[in-house]
Amino acid sequence: MGFGVRKHYLNRAKDNVITSRGFVCNKEGQRRKDKRDHLTKEGRAETRTGCHARMGIKFIRKTRKYCVYDFVAEHNHELHKPECVHMMRSVRKLRDVQECEVNLADDAELTQKMSHDFFSVQDGGKENLGFLRVDQNNYLRTKRQRALVYEEWGSLLRYFENQVLKYPSFFYAVQLDKEELITNIFWADARIHIDYELFGDVLTFDTTFATNKE
Repeated sequence: MGFGVRKHYLNRAKDNVITSRGFVCNKEGQRRKDKRDHLTKEGRAETRTGCHARMGIKFIRKTRKYCVYDFVAEHNHELHKPECVHMMRSVRKLRDVQECEVNLADDAELTQKMSHDFFSVQDGGKENLGFLRVDQNNYLRTKRQRALVYEEWGSLLRYFENQVLKYPSFFYAVQLDKEELITNIFWADARIHIDYELFGDVLTFDTTFATNKE
């Protein structure tokens, strides 16, 4: 049996030492009302139940150790079955050695399904692996985004800017994530504009999909 855990609060002293830390059940509290609810056709299922299970720890400077000062063990909901515990977000994490193995499998151009199945067999089952395929995919995507160094992006940006100067109809846009890493790049030249005017839709094919790391 198990349950997800969420970080609740964190306090630090002036010397940057963590003085107290709180953890709660992932079903703690209630979801806040979204002002955009009237625009939502099918809302997400409610996952919070106002569970009061929690644990608080604090730092004792005299002993230089942490102790539990607040603890509530009772939950107001059913716990996860043992065979499903490995799917909980709070327990999913790639270890350092697993990151190396994922990198090696990616360098060997194995598909993510093949490599994930191999890792599962190696660890005696998916329940012992510690991460899901989506976590592996997210790790590789973040790694590739960080690999797009400034020089590469700078060269592409300069090319786009030159195209805009030469051809006023040229357009480009860049989408960043919350860490200001590049997630998507879109550009359209004069030919694409003409095609759209003629046909109303433009169908494109990515002929390099699943053939290289990009």
